[in-house]
Amino acid sequence: MSAGMGAKVLERFPAGCPRGSWPAEEYAARRRAEGQPATVVMDLEDDAFLVVVPAAEAD
Repeated sequence: MSAGMGAKVLERFPAGCPRGSWPAEEYAARRRAEGQPATVVMDLEDDAFLVVVPAAEAD
């Protein structure tokens, strides 16, 4: 899976998580702790949060 602007999607999370739950941010934080420059972005069409890394870093 790829996202726009040269990013690779690592994981998808539904936007309707329970209040106080941030699974996409937690997942991205774990990837950053491992050295990956993970970022969370919103996919408005699918109502989901995506954890992405730059395509060059994902290869």
